[in-house]
Amino acid sequence: MNSVIRALKNCGSKLMHFPNVVGVGYGHKHVGGRSTGKESLVVLVEKKVPAEELSSDQIIPRSMNQCLIDVVEVGEIVALGRTDRQRPARPGLSIGHFRVTAGTFGAVVYDAKTGEPLILSNNHVLANSSNGRDGRAKIGDAILQPGRYDGGTDDDVIARLHRFVPIELEVSEPDCKLAAAAQRLLNRAIRRIRRNYEVKIERTGTATNLVDAAVARPLSRNLISDDIVDLGVPRGTAEVVVGQKVRKSGRTSGTNEGEVKVVHATIKISMGEIGSATFTDQVLTTGMAQPGDSGSVVLDEYNRVCGLLSAGSQNVSVFGRIQNVCEALGVRF
Repeated sequence: MNSVIRALKNCGSKLMHFPNVVGVGYGHKHVGGRSTGKESLVVLVEKKVPAEELSSDQIIPRSMNQCLIDVVEVGEIVALGRTDRQRPARPGLSIGHFRVTAGTFGAVVYDAKTGEPLILSNNHVLANSSNGRDGRAKIGDAILQPGRYDGGTDDDVIARLHRFVPIELEVSEPDCKLAAAAQRLLNRAIRRIRRNYEVKIERTGTATNLVDAAVARPLSRNLISDDIVDLGVPRGTAEVVVGQKVRKSGRTSGTNEGEVKVVHATIKISMGEIGSATFTDQVLTTGMAQPGDSGSVVLDEYNRVCGLLSAGSQNVSVFGRIQNVCEALGVRF
């Protein structure tokens, strides 16, 4: 057995009892911030304290069991919950329309005219994939944090649906009175012959979508924070190019990175049981998201927002350009 691992097993519990120590492990000794490459016992402390402020029995030794000791300051280590109720709620956490499962609170944006702070996410997260005519959602609907799938209830309402960009499906139910009347007449006729048969008229469309986006108005400004989990406050907006590294902070897979592979893409996206919709001017990256991460904002290496993540597969993730999102919703960062 490695001598440091052996020392860790024998002395780890003793080191954990030193004041300010929050963990121990195996690593390399660092001097002046650089690794020496020498194996050592690593002692993790919440905060380094000058030796003169400690009694002799509180000072961590330089070595133990003939093994070097490296003391590393790590701060307070806390559980990183994404699906629990938090107030103020931060971008990167679970959120959703009261009729959907859960998605991600993407960012805090501001109404371009009034300056009012709003919660940004996808239409399919905050507005139940609505086209505005189907009754799936309406302005003023309750928004829960966390989302319903994560235990959100009527007691967890954090905002009300404020605006959304309609999603037009490739095939949808007709919304004109003439088509509805024709469907009723056809069904009356066919049931005289086949009681278990039904005719359904569907409308096929050629409309495309630019963004999957919506905003909600928080019940109070102090219920939300601009600080994205792990990523901080965004620093404006930017465009992306092929080969660029980007990152996101989402409800399901947390914070991770991807690489831009395709821009100006037109993509057919499944919207679940309601059908498919075609989106244009989309950006594809390597896979960096999982179901429930929808609504996350995508940032570049300078923490500038470049997109709103809305879809993906096992291999790729898809987001709409943030400029299109801001223009369609009338908001800014």
